Amino acid sequence: MREINVEEIKSQVRDLCIDANLKLSPEMEKAISAAKDTEKNPLAVSILDQLQENMEIAKNDGIPICQDTGMAVFFVELGQDVHIVGGDLTEAINEGVRQGYTEGYLRKSVVGDPLLRENTKDNTPAIIHYDIVPGDKLKITITPKGFGSENMSKLVMLKPADGVDGVKQVVIDAAKNAGPNACPPFVLGVGIGGDFELVAKLAKKALTREPGSHNPQPHIAELEKELLNEINSLGIGPAGLGGSTTALAVNIETYATHIAGLPIAVNMCCHVDRHKSVVL
Repeated sequence: MREINVEEIKSQVRDLCIDANLKLSPEMEKAISAAKDTEKNPLAVSILDQLQENMEIAKNDGIPICQDTGMAVFFVELGQDVHIVGGDLTEAINEGVRQGYTEGYLRKSVVGDPLLRENTKDNTPAIIHYDIVPGDKLKITITPKGFGSENMSKLVMLKPADGVDGVKQVVIDAAKNAGPNACPPFVLGVGIGGDFELVAKLAKKALTREPGSHNPQPHIAELEKELLNEINSLGIGPAGLGGSTTALAVNIETYATHIAGLPIAVNMCCHVDRHKSVVL
């Protein structure tokens, strides 16, 4: 049994919060650069140039990529041979968020009650998804989620008879309805299967994959490519002002489901798709 102290977890989570909000992942930088190389619309190219400039300024000056530094969402893979010592794991993650959002001068966007709307003033509580996995490691992935794109997300309980055409229509409609509101070019996280709550988690987790990666199932990988091409043919373009770069990636995750159901969720994300991981 391997022990990990909560003080180390707090420190690592604090750094994750700051780094994810200030520095775009190299894979996302490459995706935007590649999109600029293939984009034919001069206005779209100009907007992609501005996005790159904004991200460079953020990295060099130590300021957030976007003013909406998001609600802190975590995917935690806890090895079954790990023993957390010194305190509570969930509280340690939340304390790391408090420190990161305070010390990093990141916007605090969380209200404690969805109806009373009083700001918690430290961006907690975080949303934490736990998975118990084999081994003696602890992997923590943060994806700070801004709500300009989050609000354009969609969950539909399709009938099995709707099939793959029904799935495609939901994803394409989500992109159309998002338009400029989700800060295109988007990344679309898509969940298919499971049940009502799991399909949304699948869609969110899909956003932690790098653009250009594909689902290991060949028919799902093909669906990802097909949907990306169809969405980029919509003409929405960067900032919604036209062009062939409406989406940078469509990432799909699937799970087994009931014979009577075909759940699908689309989690929209803006062009930065912030995420960062650490393994302890």
